[in-house]
Amino acid sequence: MGCFIEVTSHDGRSFAAYKATPAQGSGPGLILLQEIFGINDYMKSMADRFAEEGYVVLVPDLFWRMEPRVVLRYGDQDFAKALQFNEKIDLDLAVHDIESTMQALRAQPEHAGKIGAIGYCLGGKLAMLAAARTSIDCAVSYYGVALDAFLDDVPHIQCPMVFHFAGDDAFCPLDTRETIMRALAAQPQIEQYVYPGCDHAFATPEREHFDKPAALMAYSRTLAVLRKVLGPVHDLNALWEKHCYYEFATRDVNAIMPTMVAEPYVNHVPTMTGGVGHDQLKRFYKYHFVDANPADTRLIPISRTIGTDRIVDEFVFCATHDREIDWLLPGLAPTGKYFEIPMLAVVCFRGDKLYNEHIYWDQASVLVQIGALDPAGLPVGGIETARKMIDENLPTNTLMPNWATSEGKPA
Repeated sequence: MGCFIEVTSHDGRSFAAYKATPAQGSGPGLILLQEIFGINDYMKSMADRFAEEGYVVLVPDLFWRMEPRVVLRYGDQDFAKALQFNEKIDLDLAVHDIESTMQALRAQPEHAGKIGAIGYCLGGKLAMLAAARTSIDCAVSYYGVALDAFLDDVPHIQCPMVFHFAGDDAFCPLDTRETIMRALAAQPQIEQYVYPGCDHAFATPEREHFDKPAALMAYSRTLAVLRKVLGPVHDLNALWEKHCYYEFATRDVNAIMPTMVAEPYVNHVPTMTGGVGHDQLKRFYKYHFVDANPADTRLIPISRTIGTDRIVDEFVFCATHDREIDWLLPGLAPTGKYFEIPMLAVVCFRGDKLYNEHIYWDQASVLVQIGALDPAGLPVGGIETARKMIDENLPTNTLMPNWATSEGKPA
């Protein structure tokens, strides 16, 4: 998606940097600082992803003084070579190269606003040094190596910064990490997070210790500081309302898809229905969702929480089972029964487009209401689960046979 440009160094030479730009045409700047493997596919893919988020991204070649355009993979042979580069790199010159990259970024016609930095491994250390020694506006460090050797720089960090630590990082033992975190805690503008059970490089999909849940959590926390300091800030509420309008009001599949990223996905958790990727999701919407919704479908909003990159929507889904509802009640013939079910939608955005939806509901409650499940002897409810969502004063603990045994006992 991107291209390489040349950056002029402080000493009059030049080095390469991978550049990715947002579809909107302009945005704040972001510098990605590499692992010890050079500007490989992972670094380019992350640059492309942050460009989707609305940033003009540069990934500078930090090994250029030793060997230009180093690209290494994660096998043993390349790992050994990467360690050699890591041992030989001049960190002071690398910080100068980051400053030169900042200057080059400001000169890009697409750049508008401030500049942040994100670094991984070696880059995580350089992100901290950049925050302490340059005019960068914010920085994020993923499992930075040997940070304890640079704690004297910590008091010089004036910009907002986030540190992500792997709980079981083989390159940062517990006592070392605690020493680092104590030093960082003295700076109120620094946030720090530990990911239990994770090892070094937990955010890199191709590496042995990749941990997707931790990587997703760290990504959202990273994006939070970027949005707060750099922008851009998108109206997620309006984007979600438009998407739902096309789904339920106009039922227009061709209008739904442009509200989403190029390769989105939807997962209705109880039934595992939806689609992954543009083509499969469009097929799902066209043949199994939009026109599968009953004629009297309506949503009763309960609450909506809007975060940096996602919305959590709580609502009641109301409809009559007047047709086969593939996504909700797959394979069950219409019963003509009316039902109401509490639902929760966790909707993730990438920039100003929807990236994914995770939709949750109590499937047992639906089955009880349409007569497909006999609730006798089972701890499941019917329409009362939705009614109690709206009115908390309706009876509580009716499914608990032991509830009466605590009557009169001290609380």
